[in-house]
Amino acid sequence: SRAAERLLGDAQALEEAGAFAIVLEVVPSLLAELITQRASIPIIGIGAGPNCDGQVQVFHDMLGWNTDFTPKHAKRYVELAEITRGAISSFISEVQSGAFPTDEQSFTMDGDVIKDLKGSD
Repeated sequence: SRAAERLLGDAQALEEAGAFAIVLEVVPSLLAELITQRASIPIIGIGAGPNCDGQVQVFHDMLGWNTDFTPKHAKRYVELAEITRGAISSFISEVQSGAFPTDEQSFTMDGDVIKDLKGSD
């Protein structure tokens, strides 16, 4: 197809222009493989099949933070959305109740410095 020919040519042009790598996103696997074979720079895929030189994913997709949608090319390795919501809810509750922060999460300084600062008011 013309689009495939154009993408193949664009990849070559990017390499000739001095690109150090190319990211192919949502490219048919066979086309990504051909581009990877022809290029002398690393070809990184996201939704471009297993034959690129490397792979990248959006970590939100990998960690299951979006419960409404998972892209076709993404794989969820864990479901953190509920855990994250629970942690944020606990944080809000502790801040509102005064349970957080405590002295353990606070920093200290010499009390004389504060006395001097208060005295200069």
